[in-house]
Amino acid sequence: MSAQNRSRQDQAPPPPPEPLRVPVADSHTHLDMQDGTVEEGLARAAAVGVTTVIQVGCDIKGSRWAAETAARHENVHAAVALHPNEAPRIVHGDPDGWSRQGARPGGGDPALDDALTEIDRLAALPEVRAVGETGLDHFRTGPEGMAAQERSFRAHIEIAKRHGKTLVIHDREAHADVLRILADEGAPERTVFHCYSGDAEMAQVCASAGYYMSFAGNVTFKNAQSLRDALTVAPLDLVLVETDAPFLTPAPFRGRPNAPYLIPVTLRAMANVRGVGEDAMAEAISRNTARAFGY
Repeated sequence: MSAQNRSRQDQAPPPPPEPLRVPVADSHTHLDMQDGTVEEGLARAAAVGVTTVIQVGCDIKGSRWAAETAARHENVHAAVALHPNEAPRIVHGDPDGWSRQGARPGGGDPALDDALTEIDRLAALPEVRAVGETGLDHFRTGPEGMAAQERSFRAHIEIAKRHGKTLVIHDREAHADVLRILADEGAPERTVFHCYSGDAEMAQVCASAGYYMSFAGNVTFKNAQSLRDALTVAPLDLVLVETDAPFLTPAPFRGRPNAPYLIPVTLRAMANVRGVGEDAMAEAISRNTARAFGY
């Protein structure tokens, strides 16, 4: 095989897995960042037993799109928010245009206030089940952006509680600070750690607080034993599964495009880690996701 053909194969969508016998939900996906139409993506997912998806916004444009898409599709529920890395860009600017918004100047705190007002408006919509993904990201945002991140996170917590919506947390290399702010503000009744990235000790802290832990395709990676250890100790009634597609494609397809139809690959790996049957894992996750997002 030529190098060019190998490259094409590496970027090709993985084949569909064997369908699940018990339908489940993808608790966190980004359909707006995936190839093909929404209808095609939902059909591929449904064909393998993934019958519901939570479409997650990361900025104003994406959050509006999530709400509009959920309003059009009964099996799509929306989450709306400013991603932790979006808040500092709003305040300080994004001269490199790293985000999908393109290059833009900083608007200071008033611009962040305006953006949060729009998230508040969207959060009131019935098709919006959650406020997220919000939280903290100490990997991509430097010290100069931490104040904006924290202010945004606290505002999202307040919005979620006031509207009675689930809080979806992005926590990257910020475990202690995320838990501290949740304790400071008081977490909403339903709180989900998306793409759970803590260890077993943190999983016990989350469990004692009643936080849901959603595991993504990286739980299948060889170097992710700490995630598998966390999954082992997490109470089964607090465990969710997600793709975070188009990111975090599970092994053996790592590096290729991810999509909701690949949920069965991750779920089967999770069942193996827990030492339970595939159907039992799917039944638990189906119940948990409906309870976590109130549908």
